[in-house]
Amino acid sequence: MTARVIHTAQALVDEVVEIPALPRRGGNVMAQMHQLYAAGAVNILLAAARSGATCVHAGAHGTGPNGDRIRAALAAEGVTLSAAPIPDLDTGICFVMIEPTAERTFVTTQGAERQITPESLHACQPAPGDLVCVSGYSLLGRTRDPLLSWLETLAPGVVVVLDPGAEFAALEPSLQERMLARTSVWTSNADEAEDLTGLAPIAKSCMAVADRLGSDAVVVVRDGPRGCIVRVAGGNTPVPGFPQTPVDTNGAGDTHTGVLVAVRASGADWVEAARRANAAGAIKVTRKGPNTAPTAAEIDAFLASWPSPGDDPRAGTHAPAPTSLRTDR
Repeated sequence: MTARVIHTAQALVDEVVEIPALPRRGGNVMAQMHQLYAAGAVNILLAAARSGATCVHAGAHGTGPNGDRIRAALAAEGVTLSAAPIPDLDTGICFVMIEPTAERTFVTTQGAERQITPESLHACQPAPGDLVCVSGYSLLGRTRDPLLSWLETLAPGVVVVLDPGAEFAALEPSLQERMLARTSVWTSNADEAEDLTGLAPIAKSCMAVADRLGSDAVVVVRDGPRGCIVRVAGGNTPVPGFPQTPVDTNGAGDTHTGVLVAVRASGADWVEAARRANAAGAIKVTRKGPNTAPTAAEIDAFLASWPSPGDDPRAGTHAPAPTSLRTDR
């Protein structure tokens, strides 16, 4: 059977505004654009589905207009939901302010997406070989205990993919160790790896993260337009990026993660999965909206148009981007 991509984290609605600059405290700024998107875990699931993976959302979702938006976005890409809607409570929102540099600032509410239980998670019935995605943000608040309890019941062959987020390094060491003990794959940006290990550059932080995982674990650390490093079987492999001039980095890290796990689920090795994930992230930052990941065919066309691996990846008209591919929520 083909491995599935299962995501346990929070599906949210992003309420996005484009602003010329963040207002001063107590001030005001006029937005140039306002848009609602299904986002959070949705970004990763849509990216994975567009690369051909069979995808399941195992997290909670609410009743109301936000929950409806989440379900519609997932259904449009063939993603199933394994848990029933939470009655009488809607899904929360994340308010996203995007500046002209493509940097973004978040304010997140909490709603039905936090109402998980071990039983609701178990409804996705993960089998050996499936890739179960976990967000470090799920280790905060009321989602922490049911998630960890459920993860510790999974069969050894289930691949647990941790996307730690910015908060993971600040968690209690005992909580970190409990999560890392069940982590098969770590995928993060450079800042998150450095925050956990205290080491830079990413070649060193990648090794240090691997030292905290099992001997057969995989570590992927992104470095924005420069690409990423994949550590597997005890060795680091740099995977070059595809620099672009970004218009919106919101969801770029999610796109990278979604394509990474989808390509791996298809049977490819981790380095090839990372190469396609780098390309997907490069395409995504040229598009507005957090859930605008490319399809597999679009990734194929992009790679076909790029210089060969031995050439300078910065050749041609592709300009380097100033920001990292960070993962949302």
